Parts: sequence; structure tokens; C-alpha cells
Amino acid sequence: MKKNEFKSGFVTLIGRPNVGKSTLMNHLIGQKIAITSDKPQTTRNRIQTVYTEEHGQIIFLDTPGIHKAKNKLGEYMVNVAERTLNEVDVILWLVEPTTFIGAGERYIVEQLQKVKTPVILVINKVDTVKKEEVLKFIAAYKDIYSFADIIPVSALKGDNTRQLIDIILGHLPQGPQYFDEDTITDQPERQIVAELIREKALRLLNDEIPHGIAVAIDRMKERRGSDIIDIDATIVCERDSHKGIIIGKNGEKLKRIGMAARKEIENLLDMHVNLKIWVKVKKDWRDSDFLLKNYGYNKQEL
Repeated sequence: MKKNEFKSGFVTLIGRPNVGKSTLMNHLIGQKIAITSDKPQTTRNRIQTVYTEEHGQIIFLDTPGIHKAKNKLGEYMVNVAERTLNEVDVILWLVEPTTFIGAGERYIVEQLQKVKTPVILVINKVDTVKKEEVLKFIAAYKDIYSFADIIPVSALKGDNTRQLIDIILGHLPQGPQYFDEDTITDQPERQIVAELIREKALRLLNDEIPHGIAVAIDRMKERRGSDIIDIDATIVCERDSHKGIIIGKNGEKLKRIGMAARKEIENLLDMHVNLKIWVKVKKDWRDSDFLLKNYGYNKQEL
């Protein structure tokens, strides 16, 4: 392919919470950047990752799930997701494999009808259903919106993900290479480290707590002349009772969160990590503009 035929552009992943947006993006990029969990509100910031190959470059924006907001954090997340729709070249809408199209999906269709951006419907998790059923799901969605393309995939198993890349590149304009080949994300290391700690907490904690936690990195410093990095982090929660649950009996729960996070941080940074985690209570931080900004949420999106 000639240099002037190089394709590039911005692609956003949208969908209801937990449809597999972050899993798909991590698979396409080939490295873990966005955290994954089966808890709602896992992705809170708009995470930008970059896929580069010989024929083109795709800059993915993984947005928070679109849903009806209940507090300032919820409003912030929905605003980020909806604003992105007008700023990109292609929209990937991820849905689960079903013929049932509920209020949440219909709300997303309403948002899509306000924009001119081409929409590719990605039916995810097709590894969980029979192949012959997939045509029914495609037919159900065809009735509610005029999609540029529809493709069934399994983000977890990698099925059809190469075809998805080709379809996306087919819809992108000719353009420059925005990032170097070895760039995979615009997220600062501190932000990724905080998110990895939050992911482990989400996975190890009870359902009622994870919505109410944030992670702040207080210190991240390499030791001179060694391959060790010292990281001090704080898990912020909303109630005193939550603090006790996060720490656990004799500190066991916090220790497990720390051990699981440390392994992934060491893989990310390719260094030995000395990780210390504290837990603090900040009541109603999700409804405070100041605290949302303090915990790494983009000031311009608030």
C-alpha cells in the first residue's frame, strides 16, 4: 500500500456497562490498558489507545457505558460518552447477543440518531451462543438503526477481531500517522497504575462497595541505581463501614488487593514494585467536583 493510502482516524467504543468494551479494546491493542470487571462503572475516564499496522492507525476511545445518571460521577461518565460521538470517524456499538432490545439500547439509538458518524454494530460474546442464533440477533438490530456494518465477535476469544480491524480501516479516511508505532496509550503511567489497583479492588470486594471507591497515587518514585519503584496509593471510599471491609480481617483483604495489583504493575512497568496502599474515607466524593478532579477525572469533562 502506498504511503498516501495510509488510513487513520478516531473510533469510539460505546455500549451499556459490562458489554465487553474494555476487553475488546485490550484484545485489539494486544496489551492491557483498560481495566475489566463484571461490576458496573468500571471505566470512568475516556481512555485513548492506539492500534498501528502497515496500512493504517486506529485511535480507540473507550468511553464509560451510556446509562441514566444518578449522581455527579454518573453524569460525568454519560457526558464523556455522548460528547465523543461527534468527535470521531467511526462509532463501534457493542451489544450482547440477544433479540431483546431494551430501554437502555433504545436510549443509545436516540443518541446515535443525532449524529452523522458511521456506526458499526459489534455483537459481542458470540462464543456464549449457538452460531445459528446470531442471524436472529443481527435481524433484530437491523430493524432499529441503519448500520454501516454489523459484525459478530468474541472479545474474550478473539473471534472475528481481525475482520473487525479491516472493517474499521475501510471506514476511515486517508490520513497521517498521529502516533509513533510503539505508542499504545495516551494515559499517564500513574493513571494506569491507579486503575489496575481499582480493578483488583473491584474484583475482590462486595457488590455494594465498588461504585464508591477511587484510587489516588500519592507517590511513584524509582530508586536511584536500581530497578525498584516505590508506589504509595490510597483507596478512597465513602463510608467507615466500607473501610473496614476493604481492609478485611487482620488486613487480609487489602493485602490480597495489593499482591494482585503489584503483579500487574510489575508487568506494566517491567520493574520490581514496592507497593503500599492505605484506605481513607471521603464521604460523598462522587458528588464533589473538587474530589472528582482530585482523583484523576478530566477537568474539561466535568
